[in-house]
Amino acid sequence: MTSALDALKATGTVVVSDSGDFESIGAYKPQDATTNPSLILAAAKLPAYQKVIDAAVAFGKKKSDDLEEQAENAMDALLVEFGKEILKIVPGRVSTEVDARFSFDAEATKAKARQIIALYEEAGISRERVLIKIGSTWEGIQAARALEKEGIHCNLTLLFGFAQAVACAEAGVTLISPFVGRILDWYKKSTGQEYTATTDPGVKSVQKIFNYYKQHGYKTIVMGASFRNTGEITELAGCDYLTIAPKLLEELKNSTAEVPKKLDASSAAADKQEKVSFVDNEAHFRWELFNDAMAFEKLHEGIRGFAKDGDACKEMLRQKLRA
Repeated sequence: MTSALDALKATGTVVVSDSGDFESIGAYKPQDATTNPSLILAAAKLPAYQKVIDAAVAFGKKKSDDLEEQAENAMDALLVEFGKEILKIVPGRVSTEVDARFSFDAEATKAKARQIIALYEEAGISRERVLIKIGSTWEGIQAARALEKEGIHCNLTLLFGFAQAVACAEAGVTLISPFVGRILDWYKKSTGQEYTATTDPGVKSVQKIFNYYKQHGYKTIVMGASFRNTGEITELAGCDYLTIAPKLLEELKNSTAEVPKKLDASSAAADKQEKVSFVDNEAHFRWELFNDAMAFEKLHEGIRGFAKDGDACKEMLRQKLRA
């Protein structure tokens, strides 16, 4: 019997593992893998990853005598060490995230992205196998626009609103990650309602973005992310990419349910959407984002969460550097 996971792949969707636990990734044969500070922090607490942490700490000590500089360098090295291990398992690309504290600083974002890519290249890994994850703020999108021109491919994350998706496509970013489950969380809390997979506002958001991109000829990859259940996933069968946590990958692997294709580039034009633009219009972008209460709130909440977990990772490294 064909599993639901294999059926999903058969719709043309590229399956990506959303995990920092590289020991569990290979079981599901994903094409790519994504990480974020929260996933790295959770994995770094496990004894199995002590060797990875030790390598990052050694790198930090080698680069500087100053504790804060050591911690910063060790953090970059930790992200890359996890990425290197993941790339031994997946045939495609890994996404590595820029410090969320730089979400409103385009220059700092670009500098950090270049540092991360340099570490990968020093390890013999081509930049073609790495996506730099950047929050979908105005500054993040403009940083990604510049980085893409340098051949540094970007994954714009913490994407909740249509304005963010349009601006990312106009910037020519390689891939976006709309957060399906977090959108659902907001609407459930805001309205007090329950939603089915077909009425799920997170699912509907990705459907709209996918159809808009295909209708207007944008090449940016749409990768649905942050799922709460397999129903959200199967309702987006046919989407370019879907990044899925191991728990839900396991559920799909153990299911024999049919997974019909729901999204199709050839029929996207039927969902007629007028073209909009934010090119060189920061004020327009900021207003549209501000006016979308869900997107505005979830973006900033997500930045705070990733920054907090990034700081916790760095504090763990400081403690080891002091030892």
